[in-house]
Amino acid sequence: MASTESAIASRRASASVQNEPTELLRVDGLRKVFHSGAAEIVALSGVSFAVTSGEMVALVGPSGSGKSTLLHLLAALDTPTSGTVYFGGNSLAAFAERDLEDFRSRAVGFIWQRHQLLADFTAVENVAMPLLIRGNAASAALDVAREWLNEVGLSDRTQHRAGELSGGEQQRVAIARALVTRPKLLLADEPTGDLDEKNTESIFELMQRLHGSHHLTSILATHNLSLAQRADRVMCLEHGFLVSDNGAVAPRADGRGASGNSSILEGLG
Repeated sequence: MASTESAIASRRASASVQNEPTELLRVDGLRKVFHSGAAEIVALSGVSFAVTSGEMVALVGPSGSGKSTLLHLLAALDTPTSGTVYFGGNSLAAFAERDLEDFRSRAVGFIWQRHQLLADFTAVENVAMPLLIRGNAASAALDVAREWLNEVGLSDRTQHRAGELSGGEQQRVAIARALVTRPKLLLADEPTGDLDEKNTESIFELMQRLHGSHHLTSILATHNLSLAQRADRVMCLEHGFLVSDNGAVAPRADGRGASGNSSILEGLG
């Protein structure tokens, strides 16, 4: 009997471990400095945090706080001055250039505020582009692109060029393009910043749905506090410092506590 109870307890413990959330992304002491002539511009100052697989994280803060810079570093579109980004436990700094290219094209999907669609291409061609760049056959890439356009509600707009689509439709195409490679991590830089209130709500609801149905881990930079508060977690940047994480004051790299955090949140949205 004792051995049976022990075996049951062992299986339960094993199942509990398997069901525990896993860390997908970790940032340690991330710092980014830009130079403009003799001036030094510090965009990020020793930012550290971790993101669990399956989380939807909202990144908030005023313009110039470092949100876009941070997203670019997470996507390996830029390199930090110091500090490390880990993805799945692996340091991006240790990746060879070929591995970084594979990371960008397979592991990460990026949505820009200004959709960045190719004006002379149709919606389905824009969505298929990441697959074509990876060397997928055109017919297969276009088939997958059509499936994604259907998923974002644009099955009847596949052959329309970017300029023939509304702002909300263009951003839906951009979302489909970001997800067509089935990435684990979705990064979005002010994805509703150029949209009216109705389209903002529609796009955010779409992103929430896709986040859940495709088991994504998502980080969204936004000025819209009402949207941010609907994420699983809110992180706030101020002058390159992570000053709060889900409402708790975060330690600053200079050793001081956060300042003015309430005014930042009140000024958003």
